Amino acid sequence: MKVEISDAVKYIGANAYDLDLFEGQYVVPNGMAYNSYVILDEKIAVMDTADKIVSDAWLENLKECLDGRQPDYLVVQHLEPDHSANIGALTELYPDMKIVCSAKAKAMMPQFCNVDEDKIIPKKEGETLELGSHTLTFVMAPMVHWPEVMLSYETSENILFSADAFGKFGALDADEGWSCEARRYYFNIVGKYGAQVQALLKKAAGLEIKTICPLHGPILTDTIPEVLRLYNIWSSYEPENDGVFIAYASMHGNTAQAAHKMKEILEAKGCPKVAMADLSRDDIAECVEDAFRYSNLLCMAPSYDGGVFAPMADFIHHLKSKAFQNRKISLVENASWAPSAARTMKAEFEQMKNITFVGDTVTIKTTVKGTDIEQLEKLAGEIVNS
Repeated sequence: MKVEISDAVKYIGANAYDLDLFEGQYVVPNGMAYNSYVILDEKIAVMDTADKIVSDAWLENLKECLDGRQPDYLVVQHLEPDHSANIGALTELYPDMKIVCSAKAKAMMPQFCNVDEDKIIPKKEGETLELGSHTLTFVMAPMVHWPEVMLSYETSENILFSADAFGKFGALDADEGWSCEARRYYFNIVGKYGAQVQALLKKAAGLEIKTICPLHGPILTDTIPEVLRLYNIWSSYEPENDGVFIAYASMHGNTAQAAHKMKEILEAKGCPKVAMADLSRDDIAECVEDAFRYSNLLCMAPSYDGGVFAPMADFIHHLKSKAFQNRKISLVENASWAPSAARTMKAEFEQMKNITFVGDTVTIKTTVKGTDIEQLEKLAGEIVNS
């Protein structure tokens, strides 16, 4: 598809519309964009390659853009295979081309492709690459979200080539807003590295940025202030919205009944926003997104094998691996004889940072009864007033 950036900076990426899982785990109903760019000047720089699933389209776009010219440099900002799969092919096509990357990327390069080491130019923080009227200044961004990552700031047009930062799920022409799929992308892929993202945001604050060119998702211009605002919230592990996310797992429908009743009670008590997900059926990545989005998390699950029902255990494991923190947690368990879900869930959350437990645990014995609803009412009141 045609994407306009400027007279000198061209988009050569490609969309994978029929991709079902990104990174083998994230559902992408609207496909995925694999972005790549070319800067045309006295010297030509290709900004990253693309995933093997779009190799043919990417190479065709590149050759059309070059129109017979030879690239002088390939700037490798991120070595993950969805961006580095065509480095080898490109070096074979253009044997005189130099590769510009971080020192860490140079050390890792043999894992991904066979490249003559003499052709690699490692760069450090603040070093530059002169192309003519365009100059790239390199910004190191380790662990956003791999250790070798660097970003490139083009000084004449104020363009930040941002690697995986500020990206989103979905093809470039997907009919959807930025924030929802960018939020799901951020927390599931970058979420663990909030401190490193904060460090990058501090560097970005010192740059005049008119355009952001990420490796996934749309090119950003007018929305940059809002994008940076959201990234600051997300990477600070602060809630984006005041509200409650009810995450429930149900074996025979009784815990589900309690969850729906709890949503009704919370809304009646004036909770500003109540979101809910069935952990056994809903997209786990979206559930992780909503857990980070809201100020309060209510976990509701049956006891199982002396612990907690597997979908809930898996959900909490995902949260823990993404450095979930700074949230208010409430617990509801279901058990027919030996309650174990609440203590299992609580033990996991106690290992996370700045977790506040709100209200007493509600224990339901198999089916929801009048006394259970009274306890849910009490818990809802404590959540709303927390």
